[in-house]
Amino acid sequence: MHRPLPGFSRTALESALQTVSIERKGLEALEQAFSGPLGVAFSEAVDRIAESRARLIVTGIGKSGHIARKIQATLASTGTPSLFLHPAEAAHGDLGMVAPGDLILAFSNSGETAELAAILAYATRQNHCVIAVTAVGTSALARAAQIPLILPTSAEACPMGLAPTTSTLLQLALGDALAIALLERRGFTARDFGAFHPGGLLGARLRPISDLMHTGDALPLGQGSLPLRSVILEMTRKSFGCMGVIDDNGELQGLITDADLRRALSGDLDATTAADVMNPAPVTASADTLAQDVLHLMNQRERPITSLFIVDTAHRPAGIVHIHDLLRSGLS
Repeated sequence: MHRPLPGFSRTALESALQTVSIERKGLEALEQAFSGPLGVAFSEAVDRIAESRARLIVTGIGKSGHIARKIQATLASTGTPSLFLHPAEAAHGDLGMVAPGDLILAFSNSGETAELAAILAYATRQNHCVIAVTAVGTSALARAAQIPLILPTSAEACPMGLAPTTSTLLQLALGDALAIALLERRGFTARDFGAFHPGGLLGARLRPISDLMHTGDALPLGQGSLPLRSVILEMTRKSFGCMGVIDDNGELQGLITDADLRRALSGDLDATTAADVMNPAPVTASADTLAQDVLHLMNQRERPITSLFIVDTAHRPAGIVHIHDLLRSGLS
């Protein structure tokens, strides 16, 4: 059985609650700090990064380095060209990654991280703008920065006050705030995000439905004057369980499903036409609709839709998608 260290008699749950409480107070202090000089500096940082046509070089070491890597990944995936520069490798040749005009975003809680010295010296020589995220306004990093983002001083959740906990959480929160502010400034959309993130479930959700739809001769289509017998043949050949009814201009006028057919089979298959049995107001989507939104559209009804026509601006069928196409793409 594991025993608590001398001086620590809290249960695991008590420890967890205390950690969350301390870190919450740190976030509250950060929120309040945005009303003061931090808010002014933050707005300036967003302006400088958004107006720059160069990249944002993100750096940090130790726990701050882990936070810096995460923030750089978030920035890159939300439209801010960026890369992570390891401070130790920078001093051994990787400073060559920094191009003229690049901005530097450096994370260090103390602001006295020795490994950042080479990057700061290089930035000074080459006139790079340095944006610092630190908790010490008088530190070497803060003094070297054109835009110092000074975090509020907050107690670490570690009972010994040694393990970076609250301090790294505040760095993370500030970095996320910076990424989101830049995202909004650029008008970055879900479609843009999908272009940068094509893999996995998220990528599948953010694909335009035009990537998944069937087109051309695969579309089950016929005019309203088509006898029901011919409708059955067209639906059988195309295997979507439906047929779109179009007019002479190719505009979608209605939809016939398997259920519509079953209800009409007791009548005269040659005398009954597609227009007689079609649904005149079928649900459709445009080609730029995201796959996740099409899936929601198909599932939100009392009777889920299995096949959906994709139409152009003139309401002509441009494609068709089956629910299985969405599921095969990784959506669920």
